[in-house]
Amino acid sequence: MTLLEFARGPAMSWALIILVAGLTWRLAGLLLLLRRRDLSRPRNTHTWWGGFRTIFTRFWPHREFLRPTAFHLAMGYVLHIGLFVVVFLFVPHILYFKGLLGISWPGLPNKVVLLAGALTLGALVAFLVRRLTHPVMRTISGWDDYFSWLVVTLPVVTGLMAFSHLGARYETLLAWHLLSVELMLIWLPFGKLAHAVLFIPSRAQLGAWFQRRGVRA
Repeated sequence: MTLLEFARGPAMSWALIILVAGLTWRLAGLLLLLRRRDLSRPRNTHTWWGGFRTIFTRFWPHREFLRPTAFHLAMGYVLHIGLFVVVFLFVPHILYFKGLLGISWPGLPNKVVLLAGALTLGALVAFLVRRLTHPVMRTISGWDDYFSWLVVTLPVVTGLMAFSHLGARYETLLAWHLLSVELMLIWLPFGKLAHAVLFIPSRAQLGAWFQRRGVRA
C-alpha cells in the first residue's frame, strides 16, 4: 500500500470515525448540562427565542468592544470565510463530498479558491504573530492554541503546495495534504477547534440561560 492509498483509505476512514464519535461525545456533554435543574424563578419563559437570537448576535461584538477587537474580528472573518471557500467551494473537494454524501453543488474558479487559500494562510500567520508578540495573548496562550493553529495551517499549506505542484511529486503532495486533513479531523473534537461545530449549541445554551433571567444577551 502506497502512502497515498493509505491516506485515501484506512487513514481517512478512521479519521472520520473518530471525528463523528468525538463530536457525539462533546454534544452529549452539552445536552447533559442542559438537563440540570434550575431552581431559580424564571423571569422569561421564552428561552428558545433567547437561544436562537444569541446564535446570530454573537457574530458581531458590542459597540464598546469593536475597536479593541478590530484585529481579531477582521482576521477572524478572513480566516473563516477563506476556509469555507477552500473547503466547500473548491471543485475537487465538492467531488469528494459527492462521493461521500451523494450531494454536490456549484464550485468557484480555481483562481478564486487559490486567492482564498492565500488569504487564509495570511490570516493564520497574522494570528500567530499576534499571539507571539502581544503580551496578554502570549500569557494566556497554551499548547492547545499552538497545536490547533498548526493542524489548521498544515492542510492549507499542503493544499497550496499540491495545487501548485511545489516541492515534490503530486501524488506525494496529495498524500501529505490528506494526512494533514485527517490529523485536523482527529483533533477537532478534542481541542479548541471543536468550536467550529459547538459554537451553535454553546451560544444557544448561553442565550437561553440569559433569557430565563431576563437579560438580553
